[in-house]
Amino acid sequence: MSTLQDFLNSHPVDNLTEEVVISDRFKGKDGKLMKFTIRAMSADDMASYQKRAMKINPKSKDRKVEIDSGAISKAIVINHTVVPNFKDAASIQKLGCFDSDGYLQKVLLAGEIEELSKEIQRISGYNMNFEELVDEAKN
Repeated sequence: MSTLQDFLNSHPVDNLTEEVVISDRFKGKDGKLMKFTIRAMSADDMASYQKRAMKINPKSKDRKVEIDSGAISKAIVINHTVVPNFKDAASIQKLGCFDSDGYLQKVLLAGEIEELSKEIQRISGYNMNFEELVDEAKN
């Protein structure tokens, strides 16, 4: 077996996690920045998020497909952030939200959602920027 094969067999990516700082807004009582724990996503995960975010514009004569990039970012963050858990039912209920999407928007600023999404994409091996990913999904 090759050295590369041995490396791959010893380093599966199905549970790859990392701690990241996304904003100086998140500081603990000790003044230190708090970190989010994120998990890498698979190509199938990304394809699923892109597919769910595609909509045919009913006003378009040529039935042009539009992609909601915000919906993709939110799906990435909700499904690939380990800590905090944006799917936690008690937290969702506590803040009077109905679902993870509403909770996410209640606790993070729009730019923080995008930054967290970018970090998840980075550890998942996506070296393109988000607009390039959206363009790729359209084709």
